[in-house]
Amino acid sequence: QVQLVESGGGLVQAGGSLRLSCAASGRTFSSYTMGWFRQAPGKERDFVAAIIRGGSNIYYADSVKGRFTISTDNAANTVYLQMISLQPGDTAVYCCAAEAHGSRNIGRWDIYDYWGQGTQVTVSS
Repeated sequence: QVQLVESGGGLVQAGGSLRLSCAASGRTFSSYTMGWFRQAPGKERDFVAAIIRGGSNIYYADSVKGRFTISTDNAANTVYLQMISLQPGDTAVYCCAAEAHGSRNIGRWDIYDYWGQGTQVTVSS
């Protein structure tokens, strides 16, 4: 069992930056693929970024490449999402998720086993 708790969301102006954190408790953090997803009102849950267990590979959605960076601090059992050049289209609830079975479909939300409660990111124009 893994518990995930996000923090770091907030209101920021367009062009600004935020860093989201996701603290994990439970099983060894590096055993999981960690992902970030976001969901805007009335829209589907979208893949943002993922880091494969141990940091061997990192993936980003095209919409955030060059602006968002996913990273982990294994000693702190925390995964981060650094976001720069934020735009109103980035407004959403951001959730972190953990995948325990080695699935390759890391862009699909339904393969993840554990989810945090989410943190709101609002970007004003």
